[in-house]
Amino acid sequence: MSQKLYEYAIALTGGIATGKSTVASLMKLHGIGVIDADAIAHELLDIHHEKIAEMFGSEFVRKNRVLRENLGKIIFTNEENKAKLEAFIHPLIRVEIEKRAAKADAKKFPYLIDIPLFFENGAYDIKDSVVIYTPPSVQLGRYMKRNKLSEEEAMIRINSQMSIDEKKANATWVIDNSLKLKHLQAEVEAFVHRIKVETNYYNRFD
Repeated sequence: MSQKLYEYAIALTGGIATGKSTVASLMKLHGIGVIDADAIAHELLDIHHEKIAEMFGSEFVRKNRVLRENLGKIIFTNEENKAKLEAFIHPLIRVEIEKRAAKADAKKFPYLIDIPLFFENGAYDIKDSVVIYTPPSVQLGRYMKRNKLSEEEAMIRINSQMSIDEKKANATWVIDNSLKLKHLQAEVEAFVHRIKVETNYYNRFD
């Protein structure tokens, strides 16, 4: 019997500026594999830069690279543009994630797939999820500061996704990122320990 795709996968998700990338980096330090859907999307956008120019205009491409911040301005504020881009890029992302997931499953140990829109799209048959949680007011402040956005611009992008509180309610596990980095490191360590205990990881070396 062939192994089920995503058998060992855990969806890593959250909201904009809740700290998914930081958590993914910390997970890697603890030996947990991470497949990053956003990084895959960025790679694919550049690979298909000619198609993006054809769809949205050559002003969104420079030196064979998609100007993602500029493109984002017409994606987050226009549902038609958003739907058009997603219809093109999401199937390509899915194929690449499936390739990498098959290799990760072969190791027979839990790994993470960082999928920002995991709950919104429902496109991946992954049983367990971990949400990186930041209170909405903290999320807004961090996003405005990080991306140098006005409150209105930041809220438009945040509201394009399911609310972080709703994601928290749907999660298998929650990692709290409401405080400082040291607190987040402790949260990640506790999560990794729990995963290793539940998969009998420590007893492999007895």
